[in-house]
Amino acid sequence: MHPAHSPTPTDLQRLVEEGMPGTLAALGALVRIPGIAWPAFDQSALQRSAESVAALAEATGAFDEVRILRAPIPGTAEQGQPAVLATRAARRGAPTVLLYAHHDVQPPGDDALWDSPPFEPTVRDGRLYGRGAADDKAGIMTHIAAVTALREAAGEDFPLGLALFVEGEEEYGSRSFANFLAENRDALAADVIVVADSGNWDSDTPALTVSLRGNARFTLRVRTLAHASHSGMFGGAVPDAMMALVKTLSTLWHDDGSVAVEGMTARDADTPEYGEQTLRDEAGLLQGVDPAGRGEILGRIWNQPSITVTGIDFTSVAAASNTLAPEVTVVVSARVAPGQDAAAAYEAVRTHLMTHAPFGAQLEFSDVDLGNGFLVDTSGWAVAAVREAFAEGYGAEPVDIGVGGSIPFIADLVREFPDAQILVTGVEDPHSRAHSPNESLHLDTFRHAILSEAVFLASANARATGAAGPGRG
Repeated sequence: MHPAHSPTPTDLQRLVEEGMPGTLAALGALVRIPGIAWPAFDQSALQRSAESVAALAEATGAFDEVRILRAPIPGTAEQGQPAVLATRAARRGAPTVLLYAHHDVQPPGDDALWDSPPFEPTVRDGRLYGRGAADDKAGIMTHIAAVTALREAAGEDFPLGLALFVEGEEEYGSRSFANFLAENRDALAADVIVVADSGNWDSDTPALTVSLRGNARFTLRVRTLAHASHSGMFGGAVPDAMMALVKTLSTLWHDDGSVAVEGMTARDADTPEYGEQTLRDEAGLLQGVDPAGRGEILGRIWNQPSITVTGIDFTSVAAASNTLAPEVTVVVSARVAPGQDAAAAYEAVRTHLMTHAPFGAQLEFSDVDLGNGFLVDTSGWAVAAVREAFAEGYGAEPVDIGVGGSIPFIADLVREFPDAQILVTGVEDPHSRAHSPNESLHLDTFRHAILSEAVFLASANARATGAAGPGRG
């Protein structure tokens, strides 16, 4: 079928449904590739993953060119991980839409905590389990399937310009992202940027992410001794590094768990109703354990800062001995309220720790990673169009949400493409457990997400005017 550039939602729904077996098979094949950007893991898997994504982009028949590219990492002689860049020039004054996702995944962690192998896609109770099944290989396949449906419905000569950018190091900090944008700016220039790396209100209700917290992550080393000593002989007079660390870190929070760092700010904004029982259900909070923080629950997650210790180098339980440790190293991850500069938040945390370190303990800071938060301008045509597309694709009115997590590279997109409208979407639901064991994708949500994006692309395609327009039109 090749109607003149105006496929209906019914056309698109039929094509999406017909394509679902192939879409799910392709997603399963991607999940089987353990593409992890951490240097300790097999880096050849990322190349295989990029090649698989490039082949999928080629198979859509929609792109003029598909390439696998790398960009240098600032301040090093290294190249970043392989990214896929597929482009299609706009025709007849149509806008250009850039579709973003990432093909790298988080490390699986302890395999024993998974109910099925992390890199063996497994369907149970309407969900597909596997590392990357939701974050973010489903995002890739949402783009691929939506573009395929548009091309089949609108014909090969549809006017909409497209760029597909699938990076390979988002989970490792998108270290070459800014350079990649700069080196490929013309190919990536777009009127609308769709970032498929967020979530929904629930498995039935779509959401547009309109705010994201920033991040300030760093490594902290605490030292108190020139060498280890016997804890029985010197304990009580000598402060070891663990004692100093525990006392220092404890000052970061008030007794209720809210952040106690002077200089870290909160954003004042209304949030939807969200009860404690919902939090317990979605987060797995144990009975008898109280929530942390103060104020409305979603306000704590979306609009207030948080601080988490995410890693520690210290003697294991199995190797414990009666020893005063000379040093301890931890990773501290701070989430920064939307609207606060991440560098200012980091400096506030750093100053706080230096001020509160007991016994004159020596503190060293390294591996600082900063990313600003994001607030979406909801006034453009693309936001209205995507909301309509969500309602069509899900059969439910969408909700505007904030997200407690961070997508720091969005600040790079805003800097490089200040006039582009940015839409943060996704396929995850509150039970997806991204970054955790038993990560999963709700399959009906996945179907709805594909149809919604196809409807949105069709509406953007219908904006062709026949004359040169913005972007690459």
